[in-house]
Amino acid sequence: MDIDFVILWVDGDDPAWQREKSKYEGKKTTENNSVNRYRDWGLLPYWFRAVEKFTPWVRKIHFVTWGHVPDFLNLAEPKLHVVRHDEFIPAEYLPTFSSHAIEMNIHRIPGLAEHFVYFNDDTFMLRPMEQEDFFQNGLPCTYGGEIPIELTGNIGTWQHAAVNDLGIVNAHFPKRRAVEKYWKKYINNSYRWKDNIRTILLEKMYPDYFTGFKNIHAPAAYLKESFREVWNAEPQKLELTCRDRFRTSDNVNQWVVLWWQIASGNFMPKCIDNVVGAVNNESIDEFCTIIQQQKHDFICLNDPEAEIDFDNLSGRLIDAFEFILSDKCKFEK
Repeated sequence: MDIDFVILWVDGDDPAWQREKSKYEGKKTTENNSVNRYRDWGLLPYWFRAVEKFTPWVRKIHFVTWGHVPDFLNLAEPKLHVVRHDEFIPAEYLPTFSSHAIEMNIHRIPGLAEHFVYFNDDTFMLRPMEQEDFFQNGLPCTYGGEIPIELTGNIGTWQHAAVNDLGIVNAHFPKRRAVEKYWKKYINNSYRWKDNIRTILLEKMYPDYFTGFKNIHAPAAYLKESFREVWNAEPQKLELTCRDRFRTSDNVNQWVVLWWQIASGNFMPKCIDNVVGAVNNESIDEFCTIIQQQKHDFICLNDPEAEIDFDNLSGRLIDAFEFILSDKCKFEK
């Protein structure tokens, strides 16, 4: 089976990109156009080293960019496909500075395999992975247990997107029918017994609609056909998302396709071994230990909105990755 990886990246320090962005953003800084949304931690070489070391079977990496590329990248590597936004996103949605708009069009990338895994550039593999960790019997592997959407504290854009995603899923998949047909995928030995109990209770308490699924801040396995299905089902809602230059609370994101696959039973049950959190003075020791000891399959390192000692924290993360991924790879010059 051919499996591709897709990763989104932006160089927030590129003057040309900054000038383009300034034409469309408002004077007010929000969570959707702040510096930390586009800041580069200098960790990208380790993403490529991890791919080469832990998943050498990947057919091709599609590196999605506004137009700039990192200086270290070896553009002559045959397994690398650098693809600009204007090469796959319809012209009427450009320019865009919204990850939601980019995500909802990744199935249009020229030459993309039917089976692919989508990565954010803040998520890194820490252990060897097999094809079967992402796809089994031609179906994407994911966690299918039900988990209510968390709406606590300051409600961020991602939480609004999750609610919008769930609204689409519930509009097209009656829960009773889905549970009757795919209950062995929603309640499965692949999950923790506590998670199965929660799903059983939610199915009994809320039999008519799904209350939510896991917000997996980890690589997500997809079929291109799933994106086409969602576009065919909800073209207006996806169109509105793609026309927003920056993320807004009205958007959907790639989870709508992930959850669509779950509600349609078009997946294989699997527990995703991922740890996620914001990088700050309180978390840095734990994150460095996780990386160096390779305690999980994946780690997602969020850039916090609060003020941080960026140089110190990024330097410590680089040292941690050097401990397990010190050799340059073929994706580097």
